[in-house]
Amino acid sequence: MENGQAEVEIITTQLRQKVAKNETKFWQEIKRNTPNISWTRIENSSALGTPDLLGYNNNGHFFTVELKVTTGNKIRFLPHQIAFHVRHPNNSFIMVKHLASRSVKLYEGKVIEELVACGLKLEACCLGLDACRLRLETL
Repeated sequence: MENGQAEVEIITTQLRQKVAKNETKFWQEIKRNTPNISWTRIENSSALGTPDLLGYNNNGHFFTVELKVTTGNKIRFLPHQIAFHVRHPNNSFIMVKHLASRSVKLYEGKVIEELVACGLKLEACCLGLDACRLRLETL
């Protein structure tokens, strides 16, 4: 049983590293394509659920963005991430990249519970990185 548990832990660690690598690539793509937004990447292990990015646009508005990368319809969220968006429904967003189709979708934080239930089938407020950029720039 211990060997099986160790194997599961190794696989889980490898999957987390792969997700982190894909999210890092997604972050670099966002940063390159949104020159009018000042970004701060939040790497926080003490305040669980805090989104990945803090953005500030030329209109003087702050907002947060949780980055997600997926290969299927389902989007995985930790309970703390869901709780953050429930508590902070305004000016919080989830940006999702589907790896197979390379599509990018933006969802408002206030729809987090529907997003958990429906996944990428839920209608996004923006489709494509350019549309996402424009939405965040004009808050």
